[in-house]
Amino acid sequence: MMQIIYHGHACLEARLDDGTVLLVDPWITGNPQTDLTLDVKCDYILVTHGHHDHSGDMVEVSRRNQAPIIGMPELVHYAESQGAVEGHPMNLGGKWAFPFGEIKMMHAQHSSSLVINGLPVYMGDACGFMLTVDGKSVYFAGDTSNFGDMALFGKGFDVELAVLPIGGNFTMGPEEAASAAKRLNAKHVLPIHYNTFPTIKQDPEQFAKLLPDGVVEVAHPGDTVTV
Repeated sequence: MMQIIYHGHACLEARLDDGTVLLVDPWITGNPQTDLTLDVKCDYILVTHGHHDHSGDMVEVSRRNQAPIIGMPELVHYAESQGAVEGHPMNLGGKWAFPFGEIKMMHAQHSSSLVINGLPVYMGDACGFMLTVDGKSVYFAGDTSNFGDMALFGKGFDVELAVLPIGGNFTMGPEEAASAAKRLNAKHVLPIHYNTFPTIKQDPEQFAKLLPDGVVEVAHPGDTVTV
């Protein structure tokens, strides 16, 4: 069984049967929702894009754990230049068999930059990740809109859990996320990226009503969803 632990905003942890721990979008410092500290332990770090609320602590967590960052080449190169250990760059559509399972880098519709010296610096395209372990697939969508090719994702993978943003304004909102879940044919959905800021205020229980009973797993920081 795979355990997906929600750590607030868009930060998640995947604990796999073999003991491997993956940390997704590690924004800890300044995250008003998170239950984590920088002492978090992990083996790999997945970063969907460069925005600070997803990449903010990637370098420090990588350094402390000697954990490679998996992400777009531009983002991985930048992180390495700042002290992260050697990472694993990927690009849209690529996949790689890691010791713990397979990751495919999925298309996302979003921007990706990090503010350095007061100016945004390009960090490669935004992406999502499809993690497949022991035949079960978990889709970490990152920040994205709802787009038609998600139907292809649903045909190509048996999506046990889709981790989808619902905040609106910067990403798709609840209605679009519900549509995306249907395109993906996802058995379960974990909503993220909401209520951190006034501009992304949403009611996850109302989102849950847009999909059949039992599909949406509303989690609070520290809660676990078993896949």
